[in-house]
Amino acid sequence: MKKDYYSILGVSKGASADEIKKAFRKIAHTHHPDKGSGNAEKFKEASEAYSVLSDEKKRAEYDSYGKTFGGNGGGAGGFEGFDFSQFSQGFGGQQGGFEFNFEDLGDIFGDFFGGGGRAPKQKRGRDISIDAEIDFKESVFGVTKHVLLNKTSTCERCKGNRAEPGSDMVSCKTCNGKGSIREMKRSIFGQIAATKTCDECLGVGAMPKQKCTECKGLGVKGKQEDIKLEIPSGIENGEMIRMTGKGEAIAGGVAGDLYIKIHVKPHKNIRKEGSGLVMDLQVKLSDALLGADYKVETLDGPLTVTIPERVKFGEVLRVKGKGVPMGSGRRGDMYLRIQIELPGKISKHAKKLIEELRGEGV
Repeated sequence: MKKDYYSILGVSKGASADEIKKAFRKIAHTHHPDKGSGNAEKFKEASEAYSVLSDEKKRAEYDSYGKTFGGNGGGAGGFEGFDFSQFSQGFGGQQGGFEFNFEDLGDIFGDFFGGGGRAPKQKRGRDISIDAEIDFKESVFGVTKHVLLNKTSTCERCKGNRAEPGSDMVSCKTCNGKGSIREMKRSIFGQIAATKTCDECLGVGAMPKQKCTECKGLGVKGKQEDIKLEIPSGIENGEMIRMTGKGEAIAGGVAGDLYIKIHVKPHKNIRKEGSGLVMDLQVKLSDALLGADYKVETLDGPLTVTIPERVKFGEVLRVKGKGVPMGSGRRGDMYLRIQIELPGKISKHAKKLIEELRGEGV
């Protein structure tokens, strides 16, 4: 049966994030297992509810499907991904000297409630964010760009394993080749054994007999790297591109990601609306009345467009297949919005002709 997380915390389904946080803090203070009157089961239940309702994505999944798909919710899997450290304030200095630090509860609850502990998290390099400016035409058709980026990269000589090529690897003495070490942590439940990545071998379990001469055994090295950016067609101004693993490298872990924010320089005549390209076309009054052929500069080059007789101001002419590429060889259309251009000065002869036209009701 689906758990009602809103009822567990005593809030309505439309409760704000702040209301949910306050409700959880109240329950946590009342039922904390370290208090004589506390109830560990209710505390666990409230913590599970808060871990879902405090996360916007998980809350949306729970509201829609009655469960979440990230390991939490529906009574499955404990407290993975839930950060208790934000509640370390507010429990100290209470009546009776009750004081508690939540910083290690993410690991503790895995053991206390049957999670069985967790493996050390793999280290991850720092993400990098850069800006790239492209022309309007490049944003429509897509473009390949190259940028030179100064960053920490995996050592090319040792491929990140920190050993001189041809050198043997020996078992790490610090962790006895396990790649991790166990240490005891104090908690409200007594001494808890926690596992962490070995700082000496960085989780590999082995050390190089001879360190790489290029990176001095670090596995990474700062250098300037040529990054190839494949910018897709139809990209919008301000859109972000993510390149997995192109951020800062880190020894014994995975590289971070590279984020590129795209800035599109506007075109003087053409603008993009979805898969279509829109352009204002200035047409002379006489051509609007009688029709004419106009040469239009498009992103594909010059194009001759026929203006029909008696075209109206604001009327839109469609040119098929001259818009934004949509994949599989298809393209959107181009739209020409008619703007009728009135003459600045009128000669006596022209004025006379116009008066004759007016006399005919034109």
